[in-house]
Amino acid sequence: MNFPLDPLLLAPLVTPGGRNATATPGYRPASVSLLLFAHPQPHLLAIQKTDTEGYPWRNQVALPGGHRDAGDASALDTALRELEEELGIRPGQVAMVGSLGRFQTIARREVEAFLGIWDGSGPVRYDATEIARVLRIPVADLARTHCERHYAGRLPDVRELLYPYRDVIIWGLTAKILHRFLERLLPLVQAGAGACPPVVSAAPGAV
Repeated sequence: MNFPLDPLLLAPLVTPGGRNATATPGYRPASVSLLLFAHPQPHLLAIQKTDTEGYPWRNQVALPGGHRDAGDASALDTALRELEEELGIRPGQVAMVGSLGRFQTIARREVEAFLGIWDGSGPVRYDATEIARVLRIPVADLARTHCERHYAGRLPDVRELLYPYRDVIIWGLTAKILHRFLERLLPLVQAGAGACPPVVSAAPGAV
């Protein structure tokens, strides 16, 4: 799958968002960034948390981000600050397209996910006590899983909504964010095919 990483092309996937600093009462606000970059095809930048006993996100694949600080003026400011703190990616290296929406967790977190385009410049730096590695995942691989598992047009429950990639499985909140992103992206880049191309069955006896 190939499509231009152009903010104008991707703008229909998002809303401006991020300027309202008020979270839903009873939820702690947080922000994450779904960053795309060319490698040379479109890839997603993700992180895998460390294998630390007692760590709530042990070994999980996540998007870079974190909780809102008192000094953050908005959810977008939180996302940009966390990108720089976690991975050393500065605001000037990213074109933020907009918000994919807010997602609530069972731990009473309200996470706003921002779609952005990273220029791919580095180096990427991270704290090895919190992050085990940075993952560069082809969007085509995620889209193939989305279609082959028939996720299009419905939101499976947390036990079913899984995006395997090599030796990891993306699940939980990150999988829900990816699902929303792919549901909006695929009809846009696969003109006339809907979210997933139709499956054409072979004629009886065909090889």
